[in-house]
Amino acid sequence: MDTIGFVDEKSESRLYVGNLDLRINEAALIKMFSPYGKIISEDFLWHTRGPKKGEPRGYAFIQYSSKEEAELAKEKMHGRLACGRPLVVRFSDKLLEDSSHDRPKRLLPEANRTRSASGSSSGQMSRDEKVAAIKNKLKALEEDEKQRDPKKLKS
Repeated sequence: MDTIGFVDEKSESRLYVGNLDLRINEAALIKMFSPYGKIISEDFLWHTRGPKKGEPRGYAFIQYSSKEEAELAKEKMHGRLACGRPLVVRFSDKLLEDSSHDRPKRLLPEANRTRSASGSSSGQMSRDEKVAAIKNKLKALEEDEKQRDPKKLKS
């Protein structure tokens, strides 16, 4: 969509392809998706810095010449195994809408997910629970240290 509110025709035929195995390269991706229509662009994302610099990021975008071709590719390829992993294929303009219904967004670093305002219903610990866990761990370490060398902690 553009800023005025018109639906960009290109975005209707653009697919997000995720959960790609690191062995899948651009050529393999195009080969897998070309039977469903004319691919007019492909964006294969790579790590640009850090220890994984130059390695694939595990997702890409493919744009078909029509919405119908993209729908067919999505229908046929979503969930299909590639190198032992099920592909995730969605319309790229639907990513933000769909992500709130699924698991947490992969774009957020792991540390930020634990700060969610949703509480601990998703298995995440609250701040108080984390503090209590750390205190319990310290206490267990102290007890263990006392058992190994009782003289050490009496000072």
